Amino acid sequence: MNLKGKTILLTGATGGIGEAVARQLADCGARLILIGRNETSLKNLSRELQLNKHNGFTLQADIATHTGLETVRAALIALPNPIDILINCAGVSLFGLLEDNEPAAIENVINTNVTATILLTRQALPFLNKDQGRILIIGSSFGGLGFPGFSVYCASKFALRGFAEALRRELADSKIQVAHLAPRATNTHLNNDAVVELNEALGNKVDEPEYVAAAVEDLLSMKNIRDLNLGWPERLFLRINSIFPRLIDKALLGKLPVIRRFASKHSNYVNSKLTTFGPT
Repeated sequence: MNLKGKTILLTGATGGIGEAVARQLADCGARLILIGRNETSLKNLSRELQLNKHNGFTLQADIATHTGLETVRAALIALPNPIDILINCAGVSLFGLLEDNEPAAIENVINTNVTATILLTRQALPFLNKDQGRILIIGSSFGGLGFPGFSVYCASKFALRGFAEALRRELADSKIQVAHLAPRATNTHLNNDAVVELNEALGNKVDEPEYVAAAVEDLLSMKNIRDLNLGWPERLFLRINSIFPRLIDKALLGKLPVIRRFASKHSNYVNSKLTTFGPT
């Protein structure tokens, strides 16, 4: 597919990967509709990318709320033509042992990463180009590999991978294509200091958002889009985990003391902030 002139709806546009994807697709000449929660960041991005040159625009909306979803729905109704591509990129992370995760933080991850994505996709479907529409869900390698210290985040990403797979099969008798893209660790503000230090201690490779954005462009430019896992040896680990999960269990058991140390450090930091500043 030639992306020039295509109307693309992108959620999470003010996040690290989202901004990089927006820049990549703007360079392709796509008409972008950028959704994000931070109005100032959206305005700055709009000016940088000169969205108005291609009749693009931004929507300040929190899609994890009914009000935010209604804002997007109203914009879709007002469009003169269908959207060609929906990219679900909005998401939040949560690091720490399950026993230390606050219930509100757990609910926020599931609501933002899973429920909001599903509801927005459902809402956008009637407005998607019936002849060549595409839905791309940006998940994570943790959507196929459960990793200690990220149990809730993994749960949300496993759910997204299953949602993408089921929706692809549900729409198999139509011309709408669905794919799931799974980046590995990526250098964005979602990673707090403890996660950055953990990746360094474990020797995990970390990609830049621009690398993921280039993969998004390559994927969407294909005649037939497909699920894609980024990074090596992550692709190998995902494959082994799907066939011989006990091997991965043993490999991660050796790393568990390091993971617990950084998770505990993160928990102590969060608790100290709450003690100092009170509940937020």
